[in-house]
Amino acid sequence: MSRETEGASQQTDARSVGATARCRVRVRGVVQGVGFRPFVFRLAQQLDLAGWVRNDAEGVEMEVQGAPGNLSALLARLIKEVPPLARIDSVEKSDCPPLAADRGFTIRPSEGGAVTTAIGHDSVVCPDCLDELFDPANRRWRYALINCTHCGPRYTLTRALPYDRANTSMAGFVQCESCQDEYDAPTHRRFHAEPNACPDCGPQLSLVQADGVRVASHDPVADALLHLLTGHIVAIKGVGGFNLVCDARNPEAVERLRERKQRGDKPFAVMVANTASVRQYARVRPDEADLLEAPERPIVLLDKRGDADLHLWGVAPELDQIGLMLPNSPLHYLLFHDEAGRPAGTAWLEQAQPMALVVTSANPGGEPLVTGNDEALARLSGIADLYLMHDREVLVRCDDSVARITAGAPSFIRRARGYTPQAIRLADKGPTTLAFGSYLKNTVCLTRGDEAFLSPHVGDLANAASCAALDAAADHLMTVLACRPEWIACDRHPDSYATQAAHRLAQMHDLPLIAVQHHHAHIAAVLAEHGVDDPVLGLALDGVGLGDDGAAWGGELLWVDGASFERLGHLAPLALPGGDRAAREPWRMAASALHAMDAAAAIAERFAHLRGAERIGALLDAGTRCPPTTSMGRWFDAAAGLLGICDVMHYEGEAAMRLEAIAAEYGPALALPGAWHVDAANTLDLLPTLAALRPSMPAPRGAAVFHATLIAALEAWVVATARARGVRTVALGGGCFLNRLLTEGLSRRLAVRGLIVLRARQAPTNDGGLSLGQAWVAIRSAMA
Repeated sequence: MSRETEGASQQTDARSVGATARCRVRVRGVVQGVGFRPFVFRLAQQLDLAGWVRNDAEGVEMEVQGAPGNLSALLARLIKEVPPLARIDSVEKSDCPPLAADRGFTIRPSEGGAVTTAIGHDSVVCPDCLDELFDPANRRWRYALINCTHCGPRYTLTRALPYDRANTSMAGFVQCESCQDEYDAPTHRRFHAEPNACPDCGPQLSLVQADGVRVASHDPVADALLHLLTGHIVAIKGVGGFNLVCDARNPEAVERLRERKQRGDKPFAVMVANTASVRQYARVRPDEADLLEAPERPIVLLDKRGDADLHLWGVAPELDQIGLMLPNSPLHYLLFHDEAGRPAGTAWLEQAQPMALVVTSANPGGEPLVTGNDEALARLSGIADLYLMHDREVLVRCDDSVARITAGAPSFIRRARGYTPQAIRLADKGPTTLAFGSYLKNTVCLTRGDEAFLSPHVGDLANAASCAALDAAADHLMTVLACRPEWIACDRHPDSYATQAAHRLAQMHDLPLIAVQHHHAHIAAVLAEHGVDDPVLGLALDGVGLGDDGAAWGGELLWVDGASFERLGHLAPLALPGGDRAAREPWRMAASALHAMDAAAAIAERFAHLRGAERIGALLDAGTRCPPTTSMGRWFDAAAGLLGICDVMHYEGEAAMRLEAIAAEYGPALALPGAWHVDAANTLDLLPTLAALRPSMPAPRGAAVFHATLIAALEAWVVATARARGVRTVALGGGCFLNRLLTEGLSRRLAVRGLIVLRARQAPTNDGGLSLGQAWVAIRSAMA
């Protein structure tokens, strides 16, 4: 039965029952810019209800009048049949006197006020718009900025709430008569679709040469595709900013993009037309297909097929997984449509297509993502050969999100386009708190009531532009959510720009500030999204975070009780020969491990091919520039160095990622018995594990044995500590839990031992989730 038929069958004539009732209904959640008012209008018509509906700063408000049974049916169907992009958090009803003169149902203009609603997220093109996009008879045939209330950009083109056209980057585009008719028609799916436009009245595409001269092109998409297929690099304006794009099947083009972007061997993401095309390069389980095809359209890390590197040479070297994504904008679809020969209809989208495109963020030198047209011409000079752009402004930069399925559920590596600004529900309401994150993978978090809003990924705060992007992200969250913080939170590292920015804002507005220890924040982020208030055991494993003793921590077993924590144990420290340089050169960590094993004499011979190897032993003997660290990340580096897998890293995490890839390819291995020990201070020492990684051991077997033994050691350490403290819940946090072998293996073994395991799901487990944890600790402090 259709919704229309079902609705008609539920209608009741108020006069037949001799009673009319009226009520006011308040709906909160993501209910603006998602077709919610037209949805209410249609329900009211089907149920013979009079009244009105409107947007305001709290969400959607309506008054409805009619037969009591029909009012009840409306409330039930509001929740049951909610539009695809909407999210209802609450529905509040209050009775009011019927109005005898009220006839018909209307949609009223929006009202302002104190904002308590949220903007919808950016969403992929819906099936109805795809039908129009590929219908040669439709007036929007191949229009690159097609959208409706069920799809398209929201967050990235919105300045403020209420979500009306005047508050978006479409304010300057006056709708033509046909578009205005759609916009004004309550029964049309483009009713009050704020970005609504067509080729006659909307933003236009242009193709621009590297020197800034506009190409005289009748079809910019077709001409851009020709350049891509002949090996050029094209900067393409997407939903949240520019991407650099080349043909992933062309090794020369891929290598040229690497060189120009100075990317080293860091893996690229690849865009293909559909899931059938993904299967040409990767193995895809049903839950991974669901994630690929989700409206948010993240990059999804998938296991490579055996021949993937033959077809996509140099895209993701030395790794067992590859990041794949489907088109997330109409413009992307048009490139694949052209390559397929411009077939009519959408049947071609069900068939595997041969084209594969490298699609990477246009962020030269690690700076923020490029969003503006003039900015692209200036900052991408020397990288892009051509620019495919349009004149709809991107108001909020939003990188592509990156996710994978871990232990049977999605988890984030980077949370941005599509997922921002979806709220993370907290267990309780608390004071509005603004948290500034940390130096690496920075995000900002603003809480409002019982909701936490993470900014898009800002990135590493290694340059002035990224620091400015952090300030802009904080300002935008405060503007678009129309709230000012009552508390400020940050990391405890005094040299981080994020910490300094937090202190400045707190001093400027005389606000209380709490500095949260790095690893406490990792565990707190997990507790925040799971709504856990009880004390837990937290295992925080990452690369580095400033400890309360001034040392570099990163392998921590914590007792976390709200705003307080206690360090119950940690990994045995390793020396960092050369300081921070050791974090980039795994051979140095291997040398440190050999020195700790009283095998320093083997360093010069084992690493004779590396400059400085003959001097490292003396440096470690003297302890000069060799600060200690308890970082789990450095233990991974030491293992990779000892096995000869990676001597020097060209991107963050390379050694650990390659170690994991080789271990996964090898398959299961048995843990080495007794290859670790825990002392009276609850310090876990893994040196016996590293000692077993002899030069004669094949690297794949060594990598698998290292993972198996590490998991067994952590299991024993955590279980013993949990029993000693009388706790059954353990939270896992920190960037090392991006390692799927570690996360799935340890989670499974801890669960078998009777522990409840909590992991990050809605926020990244790496430093991208720190701001959420900082905010949670600040709220707990304020409420203590």
